[in-house]
Amino acid sequence: MRSHALLPSTLLLLGSLFLTAACANGSGLPDPAPEPVQAGPSSSTSRTVDPSKIKGLEIVNDSSEQSSCPFAISYPDVPGAEAMTAAMKKDVDRLVASFRSNRCGTGSLSAGELNVSHRFLVASGDVLGVLLTTVDGSGAGNGQSTSTYWYDGEDGAYRHALGLIADGSRDAFTAALKKQLRGREGVDPTYLDDAFADTTHRADLLDDLSFTADGGLRVQLDSGTVGASAAGSYVVSLDKATITPWLSSFGRRAQKQTEQPSSGLDLGAPSTPSAAVPTHTASADDDTDCKRVKCIALTFDDGPAAPETATLLNHLARYRARATFFTVGQNVAAHPELVRAEAKAGHEVGNHSWNHPDLTKLTPEQVAYQLGRTSTAIKAATGKAPTLFRPPYGAVNAKVKASTTLSPVLWDVDTEDWKYRDSAKVAQAVISKARRNSVVLMHDIHPTSVAAVPELLRTLTTEGFHFVTVSHLRATL
Repeated sequence: MRSHALLPSTLLLLGSLFLTAACANGSGLPDPAPEPVQAGPSSSTSRTVDPSKIKGLEIVNDSSEQSSCPFAISYPDVPGAEAMTAAMKKDVDRLVASFRSNRCGTGSLSAGELNVSHRFLVASGDVLGVLLTTVDGSGAGNGQSTSTYWYDGEDGAYRHALGLIADGSRDAFTAALKKQLRGREGVDPTYLDDAFADTTHRADLLDDLSFTADGGLRVQLDSGTVGASAAGSYVVSLDKATITPWLSSFGRRAQKQTEQPSSGLDLGAPSTPSAAVPTHTASADDDTDCKRVKCIALTFDDGPAAPETATLLNHLARYRARATFFTVGQNVAAHPELVRAEAKAGHEVGNHSWNHPDLTKLTPEQVAYQLGRTSTAIKAATGKAPTLFRPPYGAVNAKVKASTTLSPVLWDVDTEDWKYRDSAKVAQAVISKARRNSVVLMHDIHPTSVAAVPELLRTLTTEGFHFVTVSHLRATL
């Protein structure tokens, strides 16, 4: 599968522990605020981690454009933390397989998509922490769940979230969580007792633990674990003084690196040269007159991806071809240097949302957040905000259009390159379907799609086609 390519809540402060009940929001996707809103003087959020500072980082991406089987997954691959990457891959592969079994091929278009997105919790010293958020519309309830993954560079080992807590302290830790959950609105006493009764299942129940910026610990329990699914998820936060005595040695290092991040991440991985970022520079504005010559717009979704996008830029430069890249915000954050290279070479950079959800299933505020956050990242990388967006899965309606000033872009030539990982087949799909003023859909996260580009450029150039951006095509028709 490897392709290189929460909500309003009420804080209840009880001694040194406070609990936030997070209610489901219908879409199952994060609310417009990056972090759940927490009231009260003791609330604290996690620190922001800049993924572009992680040397050698690659993002594992995969997606489907099939309306009856829509999914998009994304998780990081960090040099030195291969065991953690393998754990994420195993879990994500299982989710995709289950989704395909339950949802795909049923003919039903009413269920939602599968979306797995990532966020770095800490990447400092010898500690790496990642949060994966999953929304699975094929099951009951809101389908949202979260898990954290940890890597201990000192021991060279992947750590489950519960590994932050010392073995001898786990009974006291879970007893404190249970005490604070009991009696809360929506918590079912039977669910609660059953959930914590079997210590062998603790790791499954307590799989989302992360530190706040002030050293406290945040524990999120998925909906349906301690109450009915409709009650939503619960967040229990413990302040630093309470949690510190219960931490394992790794937990204390993770706490320290979250509170006081060092200047970099060192997991002991061999130093490898970073892939070269293309330096192609557009000599001037494109003066192609699409009223007089045959034009075609190649578009590439879901990137940027390292090293695939860099390879693609080199292919395009050899034919002086311009293209439009519809980028995903979380990938822009990881590889802003590739987005800068796209713009510098005269290509157009468009918006493809932050983490590839079906925008028609979101509230107007969520749509605005998905697109606005991505536009901000693109502008930070290139100095210019995008004017176009491509809705994931091509799903767009009046609500989505009204939630943004960006102009939507669909396509008339679908290579289905996400389905067919065959460069010859992808190239032939473009060559056989290309018409004057066509907009072609491809993905630069797939090596096979990138490998198809030289052949289609060579063939269509001999047929008299000129390769332009979407905005240029629109402006000159």
